Amino acid sequence: MSELVGSIWWMLVALGVLVTFHEFGHYWVARRCGVKVLRFSVGFGKPLWSRRDRHGTEFCIAAIPLGGYVKMLDENTLDEGDAPVAASDRAQAFNRKPVAQRIAIVAAGPIANLVLCVALLWAMFVVGKQDYSATVGHVQGLAAQAGLQRGERIVKVGDREVATWSDAATALTIAAIDGQDARIEAESADGDVSTHTLKLSQLPAGFDQENVLGLAGMAWQFQLPPAVIGKIAPGSPAAASLQPDDQITAIDGAPIHDLADLQAKVAVLGQRGGEAMVEVDREGERLAFPMAPRRMKTPDGVEYWGLGIEAKATEMPPYDALQRLNPLAAIPAAFRETGKIASDSLGMMRRMLVGQASVKNLSGTITIARAANASAERGLGWFLWFLGAVSLSLAIINLLPIPVLDGGHLLYYLIELVKGSPLSERAMAAGQYAGLAALAGLMGLALYNDILRLPF
Repeated sequence: MSELVGSIWWMLVALGVLVTFHEFGHYWVARRCGVKVLRFSVGFGKPLWSRRDRHGTEFCIAAIPLGGYVKMLDENTLDEGDAPVAASDRAQAFNRKPVAQRIAIVAAGPIANLVLCVALLWAMFVVGKQDYSATVGHVQGLAAQAGLQRGERIVKVGDREVATWSDAATALTIAAIDGQDARIEAESADGDVSTHTLKLSQLPAGFDQENVLGLAGMAWQFQLPPAVIGKIAPGSPAAASLQPDDQITAIDGAPIHDLADLQAKVAVLGQRGGEAMVEVDREGERLAFPMAPRRMKTPDGVEYWGLGIEAKATEMPPYDALQRLNPLAAIPAAFRETGKIASDSLGMMRRMLVGQASVKNLSGTITIARAANASAERGLGWFLWFLGAVSLSLAIINLLPIPVLDGGHLLYYLIELVKGSPLSERAMAAGQYAGLAALAGLMGLALYNDILRLPF
């Protein structure tokens, strides 16, 4: 399945599940409060299928699969052409219900997404989510100064325990955005635990917040391909001796673990000058050739020391970490994971509001669709995690005090609860316009960020 088709398909699947569950929360509580629900629609537009239950609610699947809605009997939101609410039905109208019940009905949607998030993460832990461990591959710069070593596995960043590379990367990025040094606990292959201080506070002002680890001089082990030759430039230092598919294993006796290691050692050799013995593995045979790097240029004109080789494209290594628990142990783990995702999301929102975090961290539909496809390709555990994270995001976003969202309605009802009477129609209309403007601005910014991330 192509990335475009896959992204569209899995995005529609995600929206269908999450929005339907959100709207079901509104529907379920509305029915318990005695509100007449006129329609429960999955999707928008012309119904493709529908049926009506004994309570008079029309359930339908519509032509445009981009969300859904619940339409309740409400004297204040009659569509053009709707008949006035009959006197016998007024007691079932949403606007006639006590403010506490209206608050419960509106809050039920985000709460449903929160409950779904916990359930999905529980299922993720039971099914199991494969990932890569937070094992350090290449270090230089701040990471080398901190004493981190190749092969060490990061187990804790500050007070936060980490199980995978993504956990560690998130914790380190947050510390960098906050301008704080990160205290890291790492475990060697022999089981020895050491503590390091990564001085992220020394990153330059205005640093790229999407590349914190690269700026700190650290790469994960799984990200570094072996130094296997794909192509050799004619007339280059490597042309006379090396062949495609050779794997470079050492330079002057110093082992080469991966491509980044090769680049660093070639640069040192070039600055030193002279030849060095380049050792390779050629179909199981160990060979060595004298070679001296030469100054070369990238296509955009940047000079570097090189041997004239291009690395062979390799597949990702097998996963070396698995998050899987029995059904009972998965229950508290799901709640902890939900709390961690919520804390990270709310913290990032706060940092963007106060200007600490770049608004480039804001993502829209395109990025979410691509993430949906990528997670589905990585397996059921990853897709369950993705659904849980997006469900929680929907809950948080819908609770923002923006009038067109659930949070805005809750704000109106809380004001009504305090002052004893509803806001005026003029005040609510002004709030709706302001909310639409704010939401349009956020969506526009998110779309702009999505376009910048596209691999043109």
